[in-house]
Amino acid sequence: MSGSAGEIVHADGRVELADASAIATSPLYNEDLAPVPIARRTWTTYNYAALWISMAHCIPTYMLASGLMNSGMDWKQALFTILLGNMIVLVPILLNSHPGTKYGIPFPVFARAAYGTAGSNLPALMRALVACGWFGIQTWIGGEALHTFFAAVLPGWPALLGAGFSGHTTTEWLSFLLFWGLNIFIIYRGMDLLRKVENWAAPYVLVVTIVLLVWAVNKANGLGPLLAQPGKFRTFGEFFPVFIPSLTAMIGFWATLSLNMPDFTRFGRSQKEQVVGQAVALPTTMFAFAAMGVLITSASAIIFGEAIWDPVKLVGKFTNPLVVAIAMFSVVVATLAVNIAANVVSPANDFANALPRFISFKTGGLITGLLGIAMQPWRLLADPKGYIFTWLLGYSGGLGSIAGVLIADYWIVRKRTLDLKSLYLPNGVYGGWNPAAVVATVSGCALAWGGLVIPALKPLYDYAWFVGFFVSGGLYVALGSKKAARAL
Repeated sequence: MSGSAGEIVHADGRVELADASAIATSPLYNEDLAPVPIARRTWTTYNYAALWISMAHCIPTYMLASGLMNSGMDWKQALFTILLGNMIVLVPILLNSHPGTKYGIPFPVFARAAYGTAGSNLPALMRALVACGWFGIQTWIGGEALHTFFAAVLPGWPALLGAGFSGHTTTEWLSFLLFWGLNIFIIYRGMDLLRKVENWAAPYVLVVTIVLLVWAVNKANGLGPLLAQPGKFRTFGEFFPVFIPSLTAMIGFWATLSLNMPDFTRFGRSQKEQVVGQAVALPTTMFAFAAMGVLITSASAIIFGEAIWDPVKLVGKFTNPLVVAIAMFSVVVATLAVNIAANVVSPANDFANALPRFISFKTGGLITGLLGIAMQPWRLLADPKGYIFTWLLGYSGGLGSIAGVLIADYWIVRKRTLDLKSLYLPNGVYGGWNPAAVVATVSGCALAWGGLVIPALKPLYDYAWFVGFFVSGGLYVALGSKKAARAL
């Protein structure tokens, strides 16, 4: 079937360009941002399930319940909050995944429809900066695991190169840089290698974690004291003020991916496969892996006399070098898989979108890596409560505002119909900037973040993602409908 001029619409609804030569010379085009041809859209249900399983199997997920329990929740309340947050964020993830599979386009190109071909840099770069922070956090965690691995196989490794600086030894910094380099190497090898890493990392990390769980429960002769520990909240009125910002923070955990899933779904074989793979894997894996973290930590309180939430520190308590080496290799694999998929693919495309003729996907990945170091992740991880209630909660308002505009534009205003060719043309129907999208996004951000400086708006900050999402989406529909209709 044929769509608009130059488009081929296939029986399953997916669209591709009949001839890309017409846009190949455009300043908005490069091969990394180009729509993926149908022949190269090969990701299956398993690929998307494996992607989410491998991304969820990371140290921050394992430790997620710890910050909630430190705030006064019991383990059941913490796990419920995690599960509900992930079920909510799954909705915008799936809504923004659809155009990726239908048109084969990455997130920053999709954003051109709502924001304009130049205006798309606003959401793209906002998303990219958050990803750079996450890249730094995961790279620091991976470096710690690599450091522990080297210490297990090379006696004397921690003190080998001197005291270092900023409270960390020279070998810790070296391990951090080695893990950083490994991430950049895989990015330079491309998306196909990433798919292969995700496919085998997902089951491997799950098996290793189950083994650790069985060992911990057996060694402790039970599940330990954390499961018997009551929460601080005796009434719903006491629980609710902590529950809301905590739930918002849980949504913030994957608010990044709720925007840029087209970066992955553009390779999907069908809408059904990407929906099923994501819907089955994301909430179940996040809940299960966080629950494993609670159970293993609870058992550690009996085994070692203290509750150890950080699995790297927990494994560091072992005396068998082989056990430590295998466990730390698992952490390295898990962290590598999530870091590249969640924190490099999107910003690499986002930076490329800013200057397509000068920045490739690989160069964008390198920029992400350098900014990740500059954001000093060792400071972001210094305080678990600050990590959840400042980092996750804070940026969720901005990303929620972008998600509201993208979903309102694609699903309500344009009714899932885009002009694929014009997304790559400066003089196409989408124009350079769409003021309605900018005003809606800024308004959503202002209300979501206003509580930081205006005490009367503090309750809105606790709902930051929800406020940003619904304010920006509603305002965009009111402001943007006429302009978008003219563009169709």
